[in-house]
Amino acid sequence: MNPVTAFGIALGSNLGDRRDNLERGVGELLQLMPEARLVAGASLYETEPVDCAPGTQAFLNTVIELQAPFSPVEMHAHLVAVEALMGRPAERARNAPRTLDLDLLYAGDYASEDPVLTVPHPRLHMRRFVLQPLVEIRPGLKLPGLSFTIRQAMEALTDDPESVRFVGLWKYHLPA
Repeated sequence: MNPVTAFGIALGSNLGDRRDNLERGVGELLQLMPEARLVAGASLYETEPVDCAPGTQAFLNTVIELQAPFSPVEMHAHLVAVEALMGRPAERARNAPRTLDLDLLYAGDYASEDPVLTVPHPRLHMRRFVLQPLVEIRPGLKLPGLSFTIRQAMEALTDDPESVRFVGLWKYHLPA
């Protein structure tokens, strides 16, 4: 059995009942992985879609942290399985609307540049819609390969802070 690892997971939805999609997705993850324990969950944020078709609904985003005795590859497989269960096709256009998007942000101190699973997520330090919720639960987190904290990464962003709007709490809000 693998050691227990802290996994940061970004969640996003921009189709249908976005809040319900996020809540159902976390519920499905926890059901699929009874060994996993939810240790932190950020608030919900709304973000306008970037590089998506005109008229695409805004995203609802958040971040959770799970502790589980899985390898990063196993965790990634569970995330893909839940996306599929929630109706996300394996083959899809880039930036297509989705009921649920689950991205593995980090896996403890694990680092990999494998094209199938790059961890830490290669663009997380440039994305306000990931950093804003992540700073709520892990502001002092330093990821492998980065010399700055999550809070410092967010403070260094030059995009419009209003592009990510606080929506509120949800079923899985659990401050660290």
